[in-house]
Amino acid sequence: MRKLLLNSTAIATVAALTASVAVADISISASTEFKYKTRSSLVSSTDTTTTATDSEIVFKFSNKTDSGLTVGYVAELTAGGTGTDGTFDESSFSIAGGFGKVVLGENDGVGDNFGISAVDLIAEENLDKVASARISTNADIVQGDGDNTKISYFMPAMGGLTAGISSYEAGQAAGDTTTIGAAYAMDIGGNSVTVGGASTSTPVANAKNTESNNIGLKVVSGNLKMTVSRATYEAVDEDRDANGFAASYTLANGVTVGAYMVNSKDGLDAGEKYEASGVEAQYTIATGLTAVVSVGNYDYVVGTNADTDMSSVSDNGTSTSLTIKASF
Repeated sequence: MRKLLLNSTAIATVAALTASVAVADISISASTEFKYKTRSSLVSSTDTTTTATDSEIVFKFSNKTDSGLTVGYVAELTAGGTGTDGTFDESSFSIAGGFGKVVLGENDGVGDNFGISAVDLIAEENLDKVASARISTNADIVQGDGDNTKISYFMPAMGGLTAGISSYEAGQAAGDTTTIGAAYAMDIGGNSVTVGGASTSTPVANAKNTESNNIGLKVVSGNLKMTVSRATYEAVDEDRDANGFAASYTLANGVTVGAYMVNSKDGLDAGEKYEASGVEAQYTIATGLTAVVSVGNYDYVVGTNADTDMSSVSDNGTSTSLTIKASF
């Protein structure tokens, strides 16, 4: 009788564990891309032909508690790109309910959720950087806290309004960063219109604080999409502002063509400026498989005052790339 009771208890325990696992929702997705790129400019050292890959595997877990809370966990494994192969560049868990959503762990600040950068509309923009020049090449928010461990809060949506705040605490080291953002989506005459913006601030002891701001507008009208954005960045010896515009249109044959323009300058480096423009064509070869051809031009002008954060020479050039993307 005792043996039977123990066996019954074991079966009940296994059944309970199985039931709890069955409630959990698990998903795995992946994306990878291969890029062939050539660059030609006035500076011969940057005239190169390169090949590169950038891949990511995303693991997502979610579970619903008896009290109605949704608990989730996300981990992103990277290879290629700017990260270290075989490492998790982001790992965080979230708790969501009627109060909104709290995200804890290694993740981007809320600026990525609400700020609108014009060239985000473009699949593979060629915004080439100029060696040693610290000037904005995109009209986007600059988040100095990266994927550092932080806490983020997203308020419940109120109609078309969404907003959030994130905080990174650096401990005794400098670098505490607070980011806020908001977006409002609406329908105007059958067109989808979204206004979004974000602001981030990092106090610096006995010096100018590091601050970045972004505001943008996105309009979707049938097959036509347009974005415009403005961004500023202030820090020690930095007072930059940048503007961007992009548009894309999906043709009847499924090809999406896009174009973009970006210009920026630094108010503390008189005369220094950066301009870039480009076009691209995207074609879906098959479900989950896309090819993108992109051509971009840039023009960098050195400021009139000698400064260590400027390039020593002006430069302009052209980049052409072919990117093959696959998603799973």
